[in-house]
Amino acid sequence: MITILRLLILVISLVIGCLLVIRYDIHRYDDLIHTKPLHFDTSNWERPRVAVVFGASVLGNRELSPVLADRVTTAIDLYQSKKIDQILVSGDNRHPSYNEPKAMYDYLVSRSIPSRDILIDNSGRSTYETCLRARQVFGLRRAVLVTQGFHLPRALFIANELGIDSIGMAGDLQLDNQFGYLNLREVAAEFKAWFNVRISPPAELIEKRSPPDGQPVG
Repeated sequence: MITILRLLILVISLVIGCLLVIRYDIHRYDDLIHTKPLHFDTSNWERPRVAVVFGASVLGNRELSPVLADRVTTAIDLYQSKKIDQILVSGDNRHPSYNEPKAMYDYLVSRSIPSRDILIDNSGRSTYETCLRARQVFGLRRAVLVTQGFHLPRALFIANELGIDSIGMAGDLQLDNQFGYLNLREVAAEFKAWFNVRISPPAELIEKRSPPDGQPVG
């Protein structure tokens, strides 16, 4: 009985140890997270300097959800602050009636962002795929990642490990960054991201071309 108990304690200790190591690995880039455009300098970056905006839910009336509106508005702030030159919007467009990148594009244009400075990725259906396509399809080697603070550790881990020298800009304008469900969901997503990067990359089909002239496709 004592031997079984010791074995159980050992197994639990190993599991906890592995989880802590994974979490530490994921959060190695946390010091690259910023909350204000003035907190970092991109003046010496190679041009064009690009911000990658990760997709999120679009409402039934094709308006951006509060989460997505925060992200896109933050990218606009970066553009207007002359921290970046282009905005890459990446999201889900797997169904004709649902198009996150198009909704983001329309939002940007309606707020006076020139269409020539907007890049469209209609196949960014996950954080991993957005980062992978940013590197392989759009050729990014450096970028500002724009999403909520709870999401940035995972996004920075994936992007930097895939070869994009990235910093993060938190788009926490309307929502509390401690929103319980999102943070709980993010814990599980972090372990999945670690597995994808370190053990087994997902078998995503990557379209080997980028949209012409930065315009929406389809």
